[in-house]
Order: sequence, then structure tokens, then C-alpha cells
Amino acid sequence: MLYWKIPLIVVSVALLITVATSLVCFFMTFYSSKRKQKKKTQSPAPGGKVYDPYRTQILDWIREVRELPYKDLTITSFDGLTLKGAYYEFYKDAPTEILFHGYRGNSIRDLSGGVIRCRTLGHNALLVDHRACGRSEGRIITFGAKESRDCVAWAHYFAKEINPDSKIILTGISMGAATVLTAASMDLPEQVIGILADCGYTSTKEIVQKVMKEDMGLPPKLLYPFAKLSALVIGRFNPDKTSPEKSMARCRLPVLFFHGDADDFVPCYMSERNYEVCASAQKRLVITPSAGHGLCFPVDQETYLREMREFFHTI
Repeated sequence: MLYWKIPLIVVSVALLITVATSLVCFFMTFYSSKRKQKKKTQSPAPGGKVYDPYRTQILDWIREVRELPYKDLTITSFDGLTLKGAYYEFYKDAPTEILFHGYRGNSIRDLSGGVIRCRTLGHNALLVDHRACGRSEGRIITFGAKESRDCVAWAHYFAKEINPDSKIILTGISMGAATVLTAASMDLPEQVIGILADCGYTSTKEIVQKVMKEDMGLPPKLLYPFAKLSALVIGRFNPDKTSPEKSMARCRLPVLFFHGDADDFVPCYMSERNYEVCASAQKRLVITPSAGHGLCFPVDQETYLREMREFFHTI
């Protein structure tokens, strides 16, 4: 009997299980399959019953923004990806919001309401498609690890090449909020005057584990190490090191947080924690009653606009 082969077989099986499980976790969590872009006459609709009461309003915003004139902008990321943005200039030399969308979303679907809000507030808007989303290149979503570096690159590009005289507000929703919060403690141009973070999470590790458990029905303590391994080997980033919460502890920029208390995807307590540790002398947390994920503005536009005006008008 070749008993010496048994340990080799056990190791081989264990390795095979590790590789297979890591690949499944990678494709479920970090991989982005490029979808065919919709024609201009079509409108992408956000999915989920939570959006049903506001779907007509959101689709009206999307259709309206599709008809507005804009300038195509392009930058190259630090790792060679072509990233795309759309710049809507409503008022010359007015403050400009650079807006970042959510997980597996795109700028036109997630941020059309943001463009309308910017115009109402007297701001310009630069809609950015994250790497691996929309019109930008890439296949791997990193939950803010690399997207935050892209955010910094967009801010420097806009400040240098597009309008050096415009103040900049970095705005994000969901993963976009986590992106701008992470970027807040990085090397940003002096034109950046503040951050708007709508329903952002505390860390990549915490939100991935939460989604595994509550949305996928999977055991996070068992599977997260495989997801982390796939991120390290395939994605070349460490999800444990991406933490908006830790970034806030070093933040000096003014930060305005929004979160809905009915958000069952990114829990409201995550923004509460980000707010509590935020080291900025100017910070505010606005909790919108009955608002689900990403719905603070559609649910209560009046309060959203008032809080924006009051927070940023003196900066």
C-alpha cells in the first residue's frame, strides 16, 4: 500500500478546495462583468422594491440628465486604466462636485439626481464612472482601495486641467461614499473644500462580511478569508486595509454625512461610526427618516438641499 500518497492527496484536495472557493468568492464579490451600454433613448432603472415609490422620479432625472449638454473627460489611472467622466458646467467658476456612484452601478443610473441637485444648488457636476463600471475600463471592483486613488487623480486633473479656480466637493453614494471618505485623508489639491458622503460603509471587510451573511446567506467567518485571498492574489489589493472609518480619524476636511434610517444594505450605524471618529472640526450627520439605501435625496429633497446650503456656504 502506498500510504505515503495519502498526505499528498489530502494536501492536493485542500489546495483545490481553497482555489475553487477563492475563485467563487472573487467572482461573486470583486469581479465586474461589463454590460452592453444602453442606448441614449433607454434608461437604466435601479432594481429592488425599496426604489418602487421613487422609480418614476429617478427615471425622470435620468432622462433629463441624458438630454443635458456635457463634456467628455478622460484620465488614466495609476495602473493604466482609462477612466471616463462627464462634466456638466452650469455656472462658470461655481463650486464643482465630483460624484462617485455605488457598487456595480454607473454614474448615469446612480447620480442623475445628484446632477439635478447640483444645478439647483448652483454647483457644476462631474459624473465619474468607477473603474470596472460604466464607460471606464477594468474588471475588478476594489471597494475603495484603488477607487480612492482614482478619486484623488480626478481631483488633481480637474483642478489643473479643467478649472483651477473652481472649489471642489468630493461626493459619493454607497461605495462612492466610502471612496471619497478614504480619499479624504490622502494628498488632495487645495481646491477640495469638503466631502459629501451619502450612506457610506465603515470598511471593506465589514460590509463584505455583512453582505455575505445577510444578503447571500453565507457564513462570513468561513468564507471571508477566501474572498480576501482572491483579492490579494487576483485583485492585487488588501481589503482589510480599506477603511473609511480609519481615514476619518485622520481627516481635516469638512464632511457632511447622510444616511437613511431604513437602509438595510449599508446600515445607518456605519455612518454614525464614521461621523463619531471623524477628526474634522466641521462635520455633520443627517439621518433621513424612512429612507432606504441611497434614497435620502429622493425621500426628502427639501432637507437635503437645506443641509447642503447651510454646511457648504461658509466654506
